[in-house]
Amino acid sequence: MPQTQTFERYGSGSLRGRIIVLLAIVVFAFSLRTAVTSLTPLLERVSEDVGFGTAVSGLLGMLPTLAFGVAGIVSPGLGRRFGIEQVMLAAVVITGVGIAARSLSQNVAVLVVLSCVALFGMGIGNILIPPLVKRYFADRIAPISTAYIIFVQAGTVIPAAVAIPLADAVDWRFSLGVWALVPLAALGPWLWVVRERRAAARREVAGRRDAAVVDESTPPVPDATISMWRSPMAWGMTFMFGMTSAGTYAMFTWMPKIITDAGGSESLGGTAVAVFSGVGLAATFVAPTLSTRFANPFGFTVLFAACWFAGFAGLMWAPLSAPLVWALLCGLGPTTFPMALTLINVRTRTSAASASLSGFAQGVGYLLACAGPLLFGVLHDVTHGWGAPFLLVVGMVLVMLCGAWVICKPRYLEDQAAGR
Repeated sequence: MPQTQTFERYGSGSLRGRIIVLLAIVVFAFSLRTAVTSLTPLLERVSEDVGFGTAVSGLLGMLPTLAFGVAGIVSPGLGRRFGIEQVMLAAVVITGVGIAARSLSQNVAVLVVLSCVALFGMGIGNILIPPLVKRYFADRIAPISTAYIIFVQAGTVIPAAVAIPLADAVDWRFSLGVWALVPLAALGPWLWVVRERRAAARREVAGRRDAAVVDESTPPVPDATISMWRSPMAWGMTFMFGMTSAGTYAMFTWMPKIITDAGGSESLGGTAVAVFSGVGLAATFVAPTLSTRFANPFGFTVLFAACWFAGFAGLMWAPLSAPLVWALLCGLGPTTFPMALTLINVRTRTSAASASLSGFAQGVGYLLACAGPLLFGVLHDVTHGWGAPFLLVVGMVLVMLCGAWVICKPRYLEDQAAGR
């Protein structure tokens, strides 16, 4: 089937249809980090009101990667059982309900449970957006990937930037709950997408029945399943994605303390994190193109790894000599994150394989990423210095390069699974 017919097959060949699906994807993509970054700046206020200490704060800090990992493991199966579009609609509802209800929490248990609800919905979105891009925009993977990843990054930066002003203007509950409006805005387009997909499925079934009447000698083609656990490509993607995420979360968590321990101000630490995340947003504009224009983009992953190493060296040995330069270099390192998200579609032929690879790589990858900030802090507490923690993240980047070397090779997951 030609790529230009991919969208028409699923129910809407018109430009209007493509615009609505794109709108559904990017609006929900904006929601995929809001429940995380809207809470972090408000933890002190929430803890004073709800009543919890640093242990619960640490738990809330680990919940995103844990929930995203669990969602990654179950989402492909849900997509095969109920349909990707229907599961995404459910994810939109779950995310909105979780965010809105969480803002009304009166005790720690409710806050944690409802945070898990919102994060699980967001995790489903993380996993199933790439195969939806493959299904509906196979001829535009780079620009559509760029668009939705930009919205993910914007949903990371904006809630953190406005959390305190909104809490000051109203209260912290409003500052958390207002982000439920984003999945609410996505609900209409997703209802339309599900309706069109069901209509297309009915037409497809009717067409198969008609074809069977004409030629009953053609047997149905069975669905091929690919074992991700046995696939080197799947593990390569997992290590590229997971180690990038582990290093990123470690820097988000500990970069301010590294700078303040060296004698810098809290404001300088916060500015460094802003530079770190801002560079990541800028890199989103080029990373998908690198993954689609070059047959083997491994050389770029080596370049971004070198940026990680340079930033680590500066933060460890001379943190106050040029802290914003070190933050900028570290911020270029995670460019391998949007590269990995794009390669999920570049290295697969079908949306089904894309969903399986996305679920495995992000599911296992996010579970691995949980260890990043945790082990970084443990090593610092044990050694009372930053040398051992930085050796840890250097090792993570090296593992990331090993994974990138495997997944960047120009081949398809289905072909490797078939032994070709």
